[in-house]
Amino acid sequence: MLDVRLIRESPDEVRRALARRGAELVPAVDRILELDTERRALLQRVEALKAERNRQSEEVARRRKGGEIADDLLESLKALSEDIKQIDPQVRTVEELLEGELLSLPNLPLPVVPDGDASANVVERTWGEIPDFAFAPRSHWDLGERLGILDLPRGAKVTGTGFPVLTGAGARLSRALVNYMLDLHTTRHGYREVAPPFLVNAASARGTGQLPDLEQNMYVTEDGLYLVPTAEVPVTNLHRDELLRAEDLPVAWVAYTPCFRREAGAHGKETRGLIRVHQFDKVELVRLCTPESSAEEHQRILQHAEAVLQDLALPYRVVMLAAGDLGFASGCTYDLEVWAPGVGMWLEVSSASTFGGFQARRANIRYRPAAGGKPAFVHTLNASGLALPRTIIGLLENNQRADGSVQLPAPLVPYAGMERLVPPGA
Repeated sequence: MLDVRLIRESPDEVRRALARRGAELVPAVDRILELDTERRALLQRVEALKAERNRQSEEVARRRKGGEIADDLLESLKALSEDIKQIDPQVRTVEELLEGELLSLPNLPLPVVPDGDASANVVERTWGEIPDFAFAPRSHWDLGERLGILDLPRGAKVTGTGFPVLTGAGARLSRALVNYMLDLHTTRHGYREVAPPFLVNAASARGTGQLPDLEQNMYVTEDGLYLVPTAEVPVTNLHRDELLRAEDLPVAWVAYTPCFRREAGAHGKETRGLIRVHQFDKVELVRLCTPESSAEEHQRILQHAEAVLQDLALPYRVVMLAAGDLGFASGCTYDLEVWAPGVGMWLEVSSASTFGGFQARRANIRYRPAAGGKPAFVHTLNASGLALPRTIIGLLENNQRADGSVQLPAPLVPYAGMERLVPPGA
């Protein structure tokens, strides 16, 4: 959530920043300013009335102590209390409207973020060698079927399209990836592992910015709990309404969860195989830090996500998203895209985002500076470390052999208990 003081003190700067995301967002600034002005006027009015009520109450007490009559003031006090009673609901109404406007406004893109929509995204760098096959590379769904590890028809039968089933060595590969990633991030990168709930309440979804903007993409239960779209939501909210110590920052969490996304509005996009699914496994990195270290922490969490792809020897590229392609809560995002030769596409396997104080203000996560200064909002960051479906796509399609087998990268072999995926009977 944006700081209303920033909008009040620098409205033109906020308008320009929002316009980079979309011109339709700019009018919200005027609505917020009007509501803020009305709220402050009402507060001034009610505070003046309360001050006068206090003054007159003291005068009544003084008169009574001296044996004087205070009937005139008692009538005035009654009128003052009635005025205050009428204004208080007006203040609450205006504050609710103001909060609603603020909650619906996305984060401001950082100056380093390029202008434009997704077509203006910038490839920062690439890593690894694109494989040169002596044969036509197969798609992961073809490989998965031949290897007997991917059963899309049964997933569709059990639940529906977009709910894949991994079987045999495929299920083992999935488990191996999760364990490998958790071990990597906890031992090499210093994260603390947490196993969070897979359901969150509305306050948690609001705290990280899923509500109200992304509610259409979330699954919700009858009692108002939301299935997590990413571990970012429960993990960040572990610290909701907390005051942290500066010496305890940065806080670094890593978590595995299944993720559930309706993908509303994704019709017409590539949805075959594992490219776009409604349920998938993911290892998530979350960091909380001071504002001064935010930029450095963004590069650090990006490098931690990249380390997985480098260990697995998967060719990838780092893409900085343009302002019009940023997620609702993000101020700057790098996508990591793995090359998938079987489908001839770069596929996102991680988004490393910095949110500044945007999420912390919504979730009320603060820290007290070491020097004993006034509490301030932390900065929050997260990155997928990594999402499994497209990582599996990259593994299958980049490491396939002419005989239909798939060679596993060396770091995965101890976790998977096998060096290759081979077709049944081979």
